[in-house]
Amino acid sequence: MLFPADFMTRLEYLSLMSRRVFRGQLLAQRRTRETGAGIEFADHREYAAGDDLRYLDWNIYARHGDLLIRRFQEEQDLHVYLLLDCSRSMSFENGSKFDLARQVAAALAYIALADLDCTALFAFSAGITARLPLTRGREQILPIMRFLESLTACGSSTGLTQGVAEFLHLRPRPGLVIMISDLFDPGGIEQPFDLLRFRGFDVHAIQIFHELEARPQLVGDAQLVDLESGSETRITVTEQQLADYHQLFTAHQTAVRNYCRRYGLGCTQSPASSSFDALVMTMMNSSAGDQADSRSIPLPRFPSNSQRT
Repeated sequence: MLFPADFMTRLEYLSLMSRRVFRGQLLAQRRTRETGAGIEFADHREYAAGDDLRYLDWNIYARHGDLLIRRFQEEQDLHVYLLLDCSRSMSFENGSKFDLARQVAAALAYIALADLDCTALFAFSAGITARLPLTRGREQILPIMRFLESLTACGSSTGLTQGVAEFLHLRPRPGLVIMISDLFDPGGIEQPFDLLRFRGFDVHAIQIFHELEARPQLVGDAQLVDLESGSETRITVTEQQLADYHQLFTAHQTAVRNYCRRYGLGCTQSPASSSFDALVMTMMNSSAGDQADSRSIPLPRFPSNSQRT
């Protein structure tokens, strides 16, 4: 069952913990700020004909003769956008990655909704395949859960750049984008995340992978099938090839973390065996230190091939 009987109780606990952990700084308790008619001073700009003289900085005019208009910070509700990968690679090993991804999406949506933030969900593979428009209020969690239950991991490819481009084409107001995906895109993450950064969005990547994707338990003749393209390859797997593969997988994970750290993005990496609440708590704890940190939930230890039965 995607959402077990105690799911709502666990969501309430996460919502309570988010208030304690974030302390008004991050995720659902943070507010976007835009220049407007608020009360907190932001900066000056030159006076232009027609400007409201109430905002003229008379002190600067008296001292220097410059006509400058004061601008203020205006608090606005945070918009939280959840982008969920629905490509076929998320269905690996009976869809455990996709189930965890949908549970995490529901949990994060509930945390945001409980704080009266606006939340929207977007399913994507090679582009946006389904979406739930911005909504507000914790009572909206049931429609969100029904929406998530209706999704399937059947997209023909993982297209992060195309999905992000179609999302931005809708002209969403800047806010927080949470990308939930295995991030197994041949094109990489740099271009889609750069697009989000340049448009003023805060970004947190949640990368979910299966333990067997990290440490395949194969030795000998095997037939490999690409879940997304359907292409098949026959190969004789050796211990050295497994070691090389593990090195490449580790390098990919490290590259994701390094990119996010370099540009101040959040990053949480988790095996599919993790529970959704453990993953969300890891994400919150990594963000609570007011840092662009990257956290990984450790993999369970697999026995060696000679020990497996």
